[in-house]
Order: sequence, then structure tokens, then C-alpha cells
Amino acid sequence: MLVFWKQRLVFLSVPKTGTTAWEEALAPHAAIAVLDPPELKHAPLYRYNRFFRPMFEKACKTDDMETLAVMREPVSWLGSWYRFRRRPFMQGKPNATFDVSFDQFVSAYLDDNPPGFANVGSQATFLEPRPNGTAVDHLFRYENQDALLRFLEERLETKITLPRSNVSPEMSLTLSPDIARRLRKKRAAEFTLYEAIPAHGV
Repeated sequence: MLVFWKQRLVFLSVPKTGTTAWEEALAPHAAIAVLDPPELKHAPLYRYNRFFRPMFEKACKTDDMETLAVMREPVSWLGSWYRFRRRPFMQGKPNATFDVSFDQFVSAYLDDNPPGFANVGSQATFLEPRPNGTAVDHLFRYENQDALLRFLEERLETKITLPRSNVSPEMSLTLSPDIARRLRKKRAAEFTLYEAIPAHGV
């Protein structure tokens, strides 16, 4: 999570949406850069609403902070998790995906109680608006980095060079038709939210 105080903007860090690269590029410009622990670095909207927003309102006397986040196409997002857990440093760890296919990974993800290697959460839950009206003000597709870059350069009034960081190995990942159908049915909220994001971002 990055907080740009003067610009009244909070960049929420949705896992597997390129946030490590954005943090490297933008942390020097941020008033607050929450990089650890992961529970705070990747604080979802509900945690921001519960802890950070009240701090800004009560301690800092402001209620006009806006939030920004990035969402990745759901199958691509799962593919990124799958590939991440096949990187060399995952050898011997219980959450590694070396011994499962992508179909098996997604099938396990769809279980009501997924095993550790497929327990990766939900982008829709991460971004879900809160009952008090707190919501993500600016939502961009991961696949449209240019729109996000233009927005941030304009908002922060600075030129941004985005590095390639934390990149998992490339591999072709295709779901079988049956698993793809199950994913779209059981996790419909993920696809509905992603498909509702305009190409230029919200």
C-alpha cells in the first residue's frame, strides 16, 4: 500500500497485479509506503476501511482520500499465482505447485476449503465496497498498464519509469472447457467485476 498524502491518493496493493514494480517506481514519491508485513502491504479495502481510513480522518483530519487499485483478468490472475508457486524458491514448500497441473490448481481453488497451495483469496472480495460507502475510486485493468501510467503521472505530476519486478516464469496455461465453465460459474463475481471496468479505468 502506498499513500500519497498531498495528492490524497491511496494505492491498494492487490496481490499478483504488478504491485511490486509499482512500489519500486512510486515508493520514493509516497508519504507512506507499507511494504511489510504482507497483511498490511496487501491490505484489502475492508482492512483499509477499518484501520487506515479512520486514522486519516481522526489523526490527520481529512476525509477526502481516494483509493486506487488494479484488477487482473481472473484466469490470468490464477495463472500468476500458479506460476509464482512453481518458482525455484518454492522447492520443498507445502504450497508449491510443481506436482499439480493448472487444471488441478484451479479445481482445488474452487473447493469450499481449498488446500494451501490453492488458497489465494479473491480479487472481488479484496475490492468489495463497504457498507459505509467506502469503495475503490479508481479501478484499472492490469492488462491496460498504459491507462494506469497516464493516470498516475498526471495525478502525481511526475514521469514514471516502471521496472519489471517479481516476474514469474512464462508458460502456456490453458484451462480445460469443463474447469473454465466451473470457474466462471462459481466465481462469477470475479468476472463480473473485471468486465465492468472500462478500458481506460474507472
